[in-house]
Amino acid sequence: MAIVSSQGEGGRHPLLKPQATAQESQGLPEDSLRPASLTEYLGQTELKQVLAIAVAAAQARGEPLDHLLLYGPPGLGKTTLALLLAREMGKRCHLTSGPALERPRDIVGLLVNLEPGDILFIDEIHRLPRITEETLYTAMEDFRVDVTVGKGASARTRSLKLPKFTLVGATTRVAALSAPLRDRFGLVQRLRYYTVPELTQILSRTAQLLNVVITPEGAETIAQRARGTPRIANRLLKRVRDYAQVHRAPVITPEVAAQALDQLGVNPQGLDSVDRALLTVLVEQFQGGPVGLETLAAMTGEDPQTIEDVYEPYLMQIGYLQRTPRGRVALAPAWLHLGRTPPEHQLPLL
Repeated sequence: MAIVSSQGEGGRHPLLKPQATAQESQGLPEDSLRPASLTEYLGQTELKQVLAIAVAAAQARGEPLDHLLLYGPPGLGKTTLALLLAREMGKRCHLTSGPALERPRDIVGLLVNLEPGDILFIDEIHRLPRITEETLYTAMEDFRVDVTVGKGASARTRSLKLPKFTLVGATTRVAALSAPLRDRFGLVQRLRYYTVPELTQILSRTAQLLNVVITPEGAETIAQRARGTPRIANRLLKRVRDYAQVHRAPVITPEVAAQALDQLGVNPQGLDSVDRALLTVLVEQFQGGPVGLETLAAMTGEDPQTIEDVYEPYLMQIGYLQRTPRGRVALAPAWLHLGRTPPEHQLPLL
């Protein structure tokens, strides 16, 4: 499957296994941490079962996979799944993103260079300009694309036949997709947050690839603060590794992991400074809300879309935040987390 898109002498640190090279000790590229097959992909069990059946059926018919839309919070493995599907099908995977396809000719250039069975992965597909999106309609349904040749009175439309391909779209905001585009996907699948045991497995595997010594309990400590997201878990592991190396800790234990994460400002619930700022604004300045998204963004200095796509989903998942028609509301656990007494109407009934 192809993708188109220092230690002194005798001074090796005990945290690094003997076979680690200087390059490995600095951290591997994220691509090298990705699983090599669907069976090696940890978590998302139900989704993997659906995709395994789709792959087996397509291979038995000698056809490309049906178009697939993956949605869910960022960092859950949507790009990784697209690459693995291409590997399973023995085809190439072409990576791009919605904002990069500003004009119809941008997507046409990609489409005409596809080979039969190739996978075209479009991240943030909800951000496709409408005129570019419309070019995809006939490409997805009829495997052809219409291009305009010439200008003015001499202009004419020419239809180009495309090889049968698979479009894999990824989005954090499935509701933002237009109905005509969403309806053209044969498979629409949601990625869920990972459990602590799943993230612990992922961290143990990443630690092996990074040649870092970590106990199962140390991996679990990091997993508990990783917000159910593999990308965050792997990022935190690298920062804990740095802390352990500087403090000459030969093994990442729960104590070492907790000390490193506390220093990073990531608390046992996985909340960082931005999460706490959002909750503090809601509770201390607006008595729990409701507060509009734009007001929250202005008060915290964060981008509204970042708050909506990155921070709010996890705060809602753990029961700290609720979206209402009037704005965001801090729930009782958020008040308690900040050491405040919730309003009486939010207290659970006995």
